[in-house]
Amino acid sequence: MKSVHVMLVDDHEVVRLGLKTLLEDVPWIKVVAEAGTAEEALQAVPVYRPNIVVMDIRLPGESGIMACQQITSHWPEIKVIMLTSYGDDELVSEALQAGASGYVLKQIGNRELVHAIDAARHGHALLDPLVTGHVIDRLREMEREHRQLAFKGLSIREMEVLSLVARGKSNAEIAEKLFLSQKTVSHHVSSILAKLGLSNRIEAATYAVRNHLDELIDSDQRLL
Repeated sequence: MKSVHVMLVDDHEVVRLGLKTLLEDVPWIKVVAEAGTAEEALQAVPVYRPNIVVMDIRLPGESGIMACQQITSHWPEIKVIMLTSYGDDELVSEALQAGASGYVLKQIGNRELVHAIDAARHGHALLDPLVTGHVIDRLREMEREHRQLAFKGLSIREMEVLSLVARGKSNAEIAEKLFLSQKTVSHHVSSILAKLGLSNRIEAATYAVRNHLDELIDSDQRLL
């Protein structure tokens, strides 16, 4: 079996020593380099060209996330596994967006870390089940926040009106649905177009669909 070259990045020397001792007991893993900071890691990568970098998500100075992004951008063939703790859910989300191939808890056992490296070398992502749920929730929340920004400036009522416009409803139908006068609906539509910089109802409907307004407003026109 072809050996896998691994670089360890952690600001605690004792942690690196423990990881190195663990990994060197595996015949097909060879630890070729170590680094204590993101800067040291970025300097070492082009010299040692590891297949996999096992890196602490929290490092002094520049973060492990920054280093991960730099590594995956300049050397896409190198896989990065982030070491994280229970309280790093938000950072893990950022690390995955930065190109990390997976993450494992610092508290994991020996077999799990080796399994993570084995998964990474075969091009698979490994997400620790103990924190995956929290990370997915955070990613969903970030996506929801992004969608809400698309409608920033609109009142709840205007979002309700826009949702119905996107469903092809006329002003009369919207007025009946929301118990408003047609004049009020017309005013809301004009305000929506002005706030979003759009020219007509078709553009408004397209904008609403493209930015998934239906996932913010349910079928009964309630803000989710």
